[in-house]
Parts: sequence; C-alpha cells; structure tokens
Amino acid sequence: MRRAVYGLPATTLLLIGICAAPALAEPPPPPSTATARTELAALTVATPHSMDGYARDKFDIWSTQPDGCTTRQAVLARDGKDVQDKPGSCQPSSGSWYSVYDDTTVTNVAQATIDHMVPLAEAWRSGADTWTTDQRKNFGNDLNDPQLLIASESANSSKSDSGPAEWKPTNHAFWCTYAKDYTHIKSVWKLTTTDAEKSALSTMLDTCTN
Repeated sequence: MRRAVYGLPATTLLLIGICAAPALAEPPPPPSTATARTELAALTVATPHSMDGYARDKFDIWSTQPDGCTTRQAVLARDGKDVQDKPGSCQPSSGSWYSVYDDTTVTNVAQATIDHMVPLAEAWRSGADTWTTDQRKNFGNDLNDPQLLIASESANSSKSDSGPAEWKPTNHAFWCTYAKDYTHIKSVWKLTTTDAEKSALSTMLDTCTN
C-alpha cells in the first residue's frame, strides 16, 4: 500500500517508520483566526477580470509528482482512510474519503472528487489570467497550502466555480476553516477579492471559536 506523506516533518516520518502504521496525514492546517482576519483585511478589492481565454487545462491539474503519482492520487492517498492501491499502481482501488463540505463519506473512489478551495475560474478572474504557465500549474497542483481537498460529487458540483459570496458549505461546522483556508490561499497567491466575497468570508470567520 502506498501512502503519501506530503508536508510531514522528519520526526513524524520517523515515528511512522517505527510504528509501521499507515500514515494518516492531513491537509495543511488553516491559519489562526487572527491571522485569517489580518490576511482578509489585506486582500485587494478589485473588479473581477474577464474570463476571456480561461480553460482548466491552463492550470495543468493533476500533473505528475516526484514520486510518479498524479496530484489527484496524492490527495486521495493523503486524505483517505484504509486506502489500498491497485497492484503496481498509484490509483486507489478501495478506501473511504470524508467530504467535509457536506459531512459525508464516500467509499467509491470514483465519487471522491478533488476540489480546489479557490476555484480555478475564480483564481483566473482574481489575477491568475496574468500568471505564467508555471505559476498556474503550481496553483492547480498546490499540495503545500490548504488548496486541495476531498469533496463528494454532489458538493463539488454544487460549488462549481463559485466563491463564498455565492456558495457556502452545507456543513456549517466547516465554515470557520473554509473561510480561513480560502482567505489564506488568496493571500498566499496574491489574488484579489470583491466586497461581496470579503463580507461573506468575514461572516464565516465570525463562527470561529479560536
């Protein structure tokens, strides 16, 4: 069984080796509420850019990682439970995946979609239209920041290319983390926002308890 351990410190990797247990790594943690509010306040409000020229393939999503597996397979391994790969393959054959957007668990890998916290189209109209090819590829396959997560087909379809001004997770318990992660991605990648989006993120940050 192959398990991805992206982002884990060396001490954690050593303990995993000693315990001989499968790694249950998590996505990168969200920033603190205070940090998220600071990042949100610093986002530049601007008119969304034109969608002219936009295409998902310009972000080269699910490109091959250094271990030979695709980004999608890396996230499935990182965020799944009891994941078993097909023999000689990075592709999971079984496991379970939790979709935090709608508080559901899927056991069919085909139904465990990978969502971009900040949708690619939203990134495009927020500044990614001016990026280089490499910048867009790095954004579309970002395993270092909380940009990629498991979502059920229905949640992913419902969200589509919407930002928090138009869509929010049905799982209200995730609103705090969603707002923190979304804001952090926009901050890290220097993407712009709108007044409506900024207001929606602030409202969801109000649900945070720490």
